[in-house]
Amino acid sequence: MPIWEWLLESAAVVLLLLVLFGVALIIRRRWLSRHGGTFELSYRARATAPGRGWLLGLGRYAGDRLEWFRIFSLSPRPKRVWARSTLSYVSRREPEGVEQLSLYPGHVVIRCDTPAGAVELALGPSSLMGFQSWLEAAPPGAQHR
Repeated sequence: MPIWEWLLESAAVVLLLLVLFGVALIIRRRWLSRHGGTFELSYRARATAPGRGWLLGLGRYAGDRLEWFRIFSLSPRPKRVWARSTLSYVSRREPEGVEQLSLYPGHVVIRCDTPAGAVELALGPSSLMGFQSWLEAAPPGAQHR
């Protein structure tokens, strides 16, 4: 078999795999949002360098938990989970410098405190309002921080 046929077949296989991956991502996103409550939510995994370490993802409210899923993953399980009782909203700021390129357009950066330390999240203004409402809407008798 000539080399050009081998290269053409290899390129077709790679293209097919990319299309299948894209379709799988779409199906996963629809599956995650089947009960509503999902929104674009970025998480700062590493805060060692200014403006760096952001991971794009989806947030989903599941009772008293906020679940975070990576956007380019096929895993049906959340990568991070925060309990409402251990999460407290601290501050909000606009993305600075490189962050503007790393995050979804129009998102704001918020800082929350948890027992494990500070967490930075980025979400849209309407999602932020929903997040703050979710934090304040703890069931009666639950401690609100």
